[in-house]
Amino acid sequence: MMKRIIGHQAMALMMVAVLALAGCAKPVPADKHDYVGLWESATMSLRITADGRVEYKHQPSASSSKSLSAPIKAFKGDDFVVGVGPMETTFRVSAVPHRDGGSWKMTVDGEELVRR
Repeated sequence: MMKRIIGHQAMALMMVAVLALAGCAKPVPADKHDYVGLWESATMSLRITADGRVEYKHQPSASSSKSLSAPIKAFKGDDFVVGVGPMETTFRVSAVPHRDGGSWKMTVDGEELVRR
C-alpha cells in the first residue's frame, strides 16, 4: 500500500514538473519578431506567438498528419528549436520572413508559407 501511494505521489510530481516546463516559453527576441504570426500553405499551418509558443500542423495527405504545440527553446541562426525537456524538433528556415509583393512569406522545412 505504501509503495502505491509513493508511486502515485511521484507520478503526480512528475506531471506537475512537465506542465511547469511546458509553460516556460521565452518571448521571441526582437530580431526575430517578423517570425510572429499565423503562417499557412495548402498543407501546413504554423502559429508563432510573441510570447514564444508554437502551434504547428502539417497534413501532406488525407491519411498523414503531424501536429505540435510547444514553446520555442531557442533560435539557431534562422532556424528555431521547439519542445519540452529532451523532446524537441528543429524547424529549418531556408527563407526568413520577407515581403513579396503585398504578402509576407517564409520557407520552413522546404515549404513556402504566407502570413495571414
